[in-house]
Amino acid sequence: MALRGIPHGLQFAVSWISPIIRVGVVMRHLLRIACFVCFVLCGCAKSVPPSVPANEAATPVWFEDITVKAGLTFVHDPNVAGKYFMPESMGSGCALFDVDGDGRLDILLLNNAGPKSKSTNALYRQKADGTFEDITVGSGLDFAGWCMGVAVGDVNNDGLPDVVITEYGGTKLFLNLGGGKFVDVTVEAGIQCPQWGASAAFVDTDRDGWLDLVVVNYVDYDPSKNCPAANGKPSYCSPKSFPGSPSRLYRNRGTKRTSFEDVSLASGIGTLPAPGLGVYAADLTGDGWPDLFIANDGKPNFLWVNQKNGTFKEEAVSRGVAYTFMGQAFAGMGIAAGDVDNDGLVDLYVTHLGLETNTLWKQGPRGVFRDRTTEAGLAATKWRGTGFGTLMADFDADGSLDIAIVNGRVTASGIDTNTGVPKHWEPFAERNQLLANDGTGKFRDVSEANKSFCERFNVGRGLASGDIDGDGAPDVLVNAIGEPARLYRNVCPNRGNWLQIRAFDPKLNRDAYGAEVRVVVGGITRMRVVGPAESILSSSSPIVNFGLGQATSIDSIQVIWPDGAKENFPGGETNQTRTIRKGEGQP
Repeated sequence: MALRGIPHGLQFAVSWISPIIRVGVVMRHLLRIACFVCFVLCGCAKSVPPSVPANEAATPVWFEDITVKAGLTFVHDPNVAGKYFMPESMGSGCALFDVDGDGRLDILLLNNAGPKSKSTNALYRQKADGTFEDITVGSGLDFAGWCMGVAVGDVNNDGLPDVVITEYGGTKLFLNLGGGKFVDVTVEAGIQCPQWGASAAFVDTDRDGWLDLVVVNYVDYDPSKNCPAANGKPSYCSPKSFPGSPSRLYRNRGTKRTSFEDVSLASGIGTLPAPGLGVYAADLTGDGWPDLFIANDGKPNFLWVNQKNGTFKEEAVSRGVAYTFMGQAFAGMGIAAGDVDNDGLVDLYVTHLGLETNTLWKQGPRGVFRDRTTEAGLAATKWRGTGFGTLMADFDADGSLDIAIVNGRVTASGIDTNTGVPKHWEPFAERNQLLANDGTGKFRDVSEANKSFCERFNVGRGLASGDIDGDGAPDVLVNAIGEPARLYRNVCPNRGNWLQIRAFDPKLNRDAYGAEVRVVVGGITRMRVVGPAESILSSSSPIVNFGLGQATSIDSIQVIWPDGAKENFPGGETNQTRTIRKGEGQP
């Protein structure tokens, strides 16, 4: 958590205590005590966003809040009843996807006010003028529940993106009928998942051409359990108060009638319970088969390595992503994934509690990860926050991936007032963050210069990205607890040139989830993985975006398709969106 009211220099000092303390339960408790004493001694003054220092004044503003201008009217409803019902503190996700195939990104926003509430999820279609119309009523997605996460993917290869929504108490699958209409096929499809679902992802685990579904479950929550804070006041329970739940894997049978087989136990995925929150699916070992990385809350992360025979083996420890370099299992929430230094390998960034440090695991050599948080400049950001949604995108199009984070505590601080956040949630509110990549995989915090996205307090949870207005720049969508959802348009001045690519498989009639796309420019290769499941509880656009700096043309495009086939495509001019079709390239 951010130590509000404490001078930034002192926060910095506290943040550097951890690396010099020997790993061990006793010493970790001493560190927490030291932080608490520091907090008390320094007082509980109201946190005021600092003024922008001189060296930050030249930093360009990246985002403009266009929520009202765009016509979004959704307000997230957590249905606070004073009972400290734990699922309400976890918030809900959001999605950017093309609902109706018109080439424009639409918006899905989730609510978690419970099944008896009048507050439903909301679906917005983007119109030709860039504004959004509410098409919620009658969409089939307009139901109330403790809705948590969303995953988007075409499960029946009919060219229309389908939707999975996870809930506290269940997971639902909706087939896209076209025209913004969906139908619930959960029961007939065989998706029986009564646990507290968190993030989910569609991925072709067996490379048969049909998208399978992985659902990450959180804890086996008992709502009758009370978890008072240290001062005796009511509080939300910690995940440590309950046993974790195993994830679920559903294999798509590939039949005309949408049908899935629960292979959770047979695959190995369902054999290890844990408080899972985030999930990322991609080939993380270099063998051409998709693996599953799961961020666990306060427990070691999982890296399920695909064994190419329908089973997975958990190898997070041996591959370096189970723990931080201190040997600790932090509170894993959201996952941002991408190649931060353009070496051709996917790196993983995971958000944690504010008293901890968000962690960057760099890959290298292939299939092996190392905690490089400090070396990348990510251990000493302008402020700390409890991070949830996070993602990597090249916001300024200089050729290197930047990082966005939305923050919000899970325990009340009781410090800040007049933030504009609803009263119950104000003690949980924190500011978001933006981190700029310098081109070498090192980052600097540009949050203070980006007031629109970072100055206001919120209890941030869902975060998704996509090019809303077709200008080649990634925009972002935020869903925060108890507040209006916010849409931020990328307005970074003097952006570099860009290229967007849709990797499409004509035989499957859908986007090629899991494909690796490489763009070669002047001897430099930049890589992206096709797949919307990143961040936490959310789904981004599957169209991959490349910032190219001053380059006005590209040399070539290389694609490794999900089935392992490799193709080369000719280069061309920048500043366009291209659809690359499997089978039309050269081997």
